[in-house]
Amino acid sequence: MSEFSEVIILGCGEIGRRVGRLWLERSFGVRALARARAAELKLKEMGFCVTRGDLDEPASLAALPLGNRLVYYFAPPPDEGTSDPRMAAFCETTLAAERPWKIVYISTSGVYGDCRRALVDEDAPLHPRTDRARRRVDAEERLRSLQAASGIPVVILRVPGIYGPGRLPRRRIEQGVPVLDVREAPPSNRIHAVDLARICVAAGEKGAAGEVFNVGDESGGSMTDYFNAVADACGLPRPPQISMEEARRRLSPEMLSYLNESRRLDTRRLHERLGIELLYPDLPSGLRAALAEEGQEP
Repeated sequence: MSEFSEVIILGCGEIGRRVGRLWLERSFGVRALARARAAELKLKEMGFCVTRGDLDEPASLAALPLGNRLVYYFAPPPDEGTSDPRMAAFCETTLAAERPWKIVYISTSGVYGDCRRALVDEDAPLHPRTDRARRRVDAEERLRSLQAASGIPVVILRVPGIYGPGRLPRRRIEQGVPVLDVREAPPSNRIHAVDLARICVAAGEKGAAGEVFNVGDESGGSMTDYFNAVADACGLPRPPQISMEEARRRLSPEMLSYLNESRRLDTRRLHERLGIELLYPDLPSGLRAALAEEGQEP
């Protein structure tokens, strides 16, 4: 692996902080883009360098030292529309700046749309059915255009639901919010936050220009199975189950959008190309680790 001078993280939330800590442990410098003073101070306490800037204010991105850096783009698109103007601003800035060493982008498995329970690999066509997924497709396309125009290697990770410490739906379960009848629930995919961070590091190290990787664990099951497993691990009553007909009346449009799509992710490329061995390949091990990190006994 050719040496890069620094790691830069745009969108330095929980996953970004985990990735940054892993690179710090390897004695690489880590720089984050921060919009607010409070975020800047928190990141500096963790040992990160910080550049102040805002993806919604493109002029502020000129201060980013992109040359020969490994860049992670974790920032979400805006909440509305079918395009990602933040990614557009980043790509324009990057074309005008010194060449980054590589860009790794977290996208979503939702770009595949409804695959009717089929197993999908990274070569499957993209059929986004929601604006949320269309924004991610737009971001992917902008990055591919950037790579074609500049030669900057781009690696894309298509990520499903993330769970882990601080991410468990405990409150929803405590409130008794219903879930879809397990007999009607479509298959779903997920990944533990710790494993996702490790995958991001591996993608930075080993991912080649233009490669796309499906991300997911080996637990299988449906979203209802996931909620039941979380309830069991936390010692809570399992949520009530309702039919799809009733779900259309009672559940939020966002939740329904997940239930109206189904796919199973083929993650063989992730293991074969990046050499990933998951620490938490199944829900029991992942939930135990999440609760332990939260300071609770499973």
